[in-house]
Amino acid sequence: MADKLKLDKSMALFEESQKVVPGGVAGIRRPYNFVPGEYPIFFDHGKGGHITDVDGNEYIDYLCAYGPIILGYREEEVDNAVIEQIRNKGICFSLTQPVQTQLAQKLTEIIPCCEMAAFVKTGSDATTIAIRVARAYTNKVKIARCGYHGWHDWCVEVKTGIPEKLYEDILEFHYNDLDNLEDILKANANDMAAIIITPVGHPLGNPVEMPKPGYLEGVRQLADKYGCVLIFDEIRSGFRCSLGGAQEYFGVTPDLATIGKAMANGYAIAALVGKKEIMDVLTKDVFLSSTFFPNSDAQIAALKTIEILERDKVLDTIAKKGTKFGAEVQKAVEESALPIQFTGAPWMPYITFNRDTEGLYKKLRNEFYTQLIRRRVFLQPYHHGYICYRHTDEDLAYTVQTIKESLDELKKLV
Repeated sequence: MADKLKLDKSMALFEESQKVVPGGVAGIRRPYNFVPGEYPIFFDHGKGGHITDVDGNEYIDYLCAYGPIILGYREEEVDNAVIEQIRNKGICFSLTQPVQTQLAQKLTEIIPCCEMAAFVKTGSDATTIAIRVARAYTNKVKIARCGYHGWHDWCVEVKTGIPEKLYEDILEFHYNDLDNLEDILKANANDMAAIIITPVGHPLGNPVEMPKPGYLEGVRQLADKYGCVLIFDEIRSGFRCSLGGAQEYFGVTPDLATIGKAMANGYAIAALVGKKEIMDVLTKDVFLSSTFFPNSDAQIAALKTIEILERDKVLDTIAKKGTKFGAEVQKAVEESALPIQFTGAPWMPYITFNRDTEGLYKKLRNEFYTQLIRRRVFLQPYHHGYICYRHTDEDLAYTVQTIKESLDELKKLV
């Protein structure tokens, strides 16, 4: 049994923060999304594949800031490029700097569906403008959705404060089930604007799913059959499954795609990319504007990050590491004979617990993630992990051993 971490500073900061910030910290970073009392609440710094909390505890981080850290924390080449832009040119102006065009041109070279690009700041921004564009292009309203697409009113899972009329035309379908999708399309054939789907399935708190053979191809065919715009939400899979995203990896090209997270190694940027014919509605018919969308710091970071991804074959390295890591974790899970699953390798590794009527899975889940964090491995119970370029072979080997030890502790509870 590993010793509990010293978290006094984190807990004191949280108490103070709750006096001036609703909930102390925002959304999914609150303690209930981890194991309350066992996980830190505030980090101090990070470097490479490691993070250190305000109490000085250092962890191997597999949450990677919920996905943006594809290279590693404080990647010098990326940060130095941004610092140079700030010092020599500035980043926030009333008009746009040329780097926007350079980045858009680069995206047209590497993402199969990209003929044009519109830049925003977050994944939620990108998915929301994707829906607006699809509705404007088709002059239809209804949307078939599958997956997590952000926190905006049309798609957020928690509906408090949102009038039903803002999401009543959003129809959910099940991943890897073409019949279910076609039933929805057929029943609403005269008013279906778009299908939006995460090409790799990552439902909240549930195992990661890869597309069955022919599934994404089938979604593409159904979109064509019913005259819908096909949108791939690649906020997580973009710049991770391959340089061109899941659409390149699986060989299925959507009409539009949203990208973000890993594109700039932690700098705030996202984009809607797609076919010129559809994207052109942004020229005059659809309004898209924000004070900070054109800021060049994240655009500079994205260009440098993409340069490194290409030059150093980063995604090949991550895939190799993730495949080896995944095989070793899968073996440990199988040998444990516990009611758990390992999914998501090589890109989004995740250990989940099979639900039971007695609620044993909750006890096992809490204990497992408690044992991991006490051994300085940072993962989230309700969200898949990631592997970044700066995770070393030693990091991964230690994590496999830590998982084995943590699974052994669980056997005492069954």
